[in-house]
Formats: sequence, C-alpha cells, structure tokens
Amino acid sequence: MMTKRRSKWPLLLLLLGPTFLLFTFFVVVPVIEAAVFSLYKWNGLGPLGDFRGLNNFWTLFQNAVFHKALTNNLAIVFFSLVVEVPLALYLALILGRSRFKFAVLFRTIFFLPYVFSEIISGLLWQFIYHPQRGLVHAFYAAFLPDASVPAVLGNPDTVLAGIMVVIVWKYFGFHMSILIAGLQDIPEELKEAARMDGATESQTTRRIILPLLLPTILISVFFAVVGSFQVFDTIWAMGKGDPVNAAESVVTYLYKFGIQRFNIGYGSAVAVTIFLICLTFSLTYNRLISRVEKR
Repeated sequence: MMTKRRSKWPLLLLLLGPTFLLFTFFVVVPVIEAAVFSLYKWNGLGPLGDFRGLNNFWTLFQNAVFHKALTNNLAIVFFSLVVEVPLALYLALILGRSRFKFAVLFRTIFFLPYVFSEIISGLLWQFIYHPQRGLVHAFYAAFLPDASVPAVLGNPDTVLAGIMVVIVWKYFGFHMSILIAGLQDIPEELKEAARMDGATESQTTRRIILPLLLPTILISVFFAVVGSFQVFDTIWAMGKGDPVNAAESVVTYLYKFGIQRFNIGYGSAVAVTIFLICLTFSLTYNRLISRVEKR
C-alpha cells in the first residue's frame, strides 16, 4: 500500500508542480513583496531604506479620499447585489426554460457586453453620456427639447450612479450564464413531478428551483462582491474617478496615490488592505457556503 502511494508522488509533482510554481511566482511572491514594501517609504527606485512600520496604514485610514473610495466600493457592492444579481436571476429563469423561443439568441445578446474589454465599455458609455453629441443628448433632443442635457460624468452627484449602470450592463450577462448553468443541473423530473402534483409555475420556482439553485446563487454573489472591489478599468476610462474623486474606487486610489506619485510603499499598503478585505470576505463566505451546502 505504501509503495502505491509513493509511486503516485512523481505523477502528482509532474502534474501540479508547474501550476504550483506559477501560482507561487505570480501570486504568493507579489503578496509577500507588497507586505514588505508597505512597511517602508519607498519610491520604487533603489534599495529599501526608510522604514516606517505601520505608519503607511495609519495614514491610509486617516485619508478622506480613501474613505470616499471605500464607500464607493461598498455602494457598488450593494448595487450589484440589489440590481445586478437579481436581474441576472430573473433573466436566467426565463431564458433557462427549454420552451422559450430564441433563448440562445437572447443569451448571446445579454452576454455580449461581458465580452467587451473594460476600456472599450468605458469609452463606449462615455460617448453615450456625452451631453453634446451622445445618445443621452439625442434622447433629450427628441423627447425633451426644452430640458438641459445632464452631464452625468461631469457631476459629482451623478457620476457614480452612471458608472454603476455601466457595471450592471457589462456583468449581469456573466452572472446570468452562471445561473443558467446551475438551472441545467436541476433534474427535469423534479419539475415534471411538481406539475403533475398540481404546482403552478411560480410555486415550482419558489419551492423547488430556487432552493436547488441557492449554491449557484451564492457563487454568483461571491463573484459580484469580490469583483466590485476590483473595478478599475471602467472607472478609469470614464473619468479616472473624477470629478473631485466622486467616483474613486480603492484600486483607482491605489494607482493615483501609489503608482503615479511613485509612492510605492504607500500604494503597497493600499494593496495589502484590499487583499485583506477580499481574503476576509472570501474565507467567511466560503464557510457560509459550506454550511448552506450541508443543510
């Protein structure tokens, strides 16, 4: 028995070794380096010298712009959970039915925005929101000619809401695809048995489909929350978090105050903070999913 186990180690090392090395080199090592850099005042050039301990973190947590960025990310998380995931679930329940005509066509249309890169999506919607030549301007010219066209991306009160619309438009198709895949794993016999017992369509959805789909919904929620803390390209393409930091996210804050200003130590402190937030949420959420699956 021991000989058989030992004979498997070379095969495991051969199969998992390259993946483990890549993971270590591109994930573990950068995380450790960022943790070390966060303890210094360093511009990225020359050796580490000015040790600051936890002062970078202390400065970070006292910074009003970082508080604004973190608040914006939490708002994006809330908006994603309240609008994006429910919208994806609603469309998945409709398009996941085998009897729905043109289901494949609509799935493709709704998934298409996710195929676009974040930069393309941001530039596209920047044109749509343009108050002088965009689609919003065309809408006002056609239906509200006497009203002034709002500068959605130029107003601190509306810029974040405008970006949230873009985020939902881009990512709800991704969540819809995940949920449709989960629906396809539910045995059709259960639905047919419920119909034969006299259950209506809504009762079948509430009593059978949604409970069995719950693990997939939780996975979709996990992607939505973690992804909300990683939003960068779209916000950067639509105004770099301005005006007056109204649409700042924690990642754009990291880039502005860490990379662009050559304050790598401070930027590393921001990166470590984002990593700890995502790690804490991931571990807690995985425990929650495990409990739900056991139930």
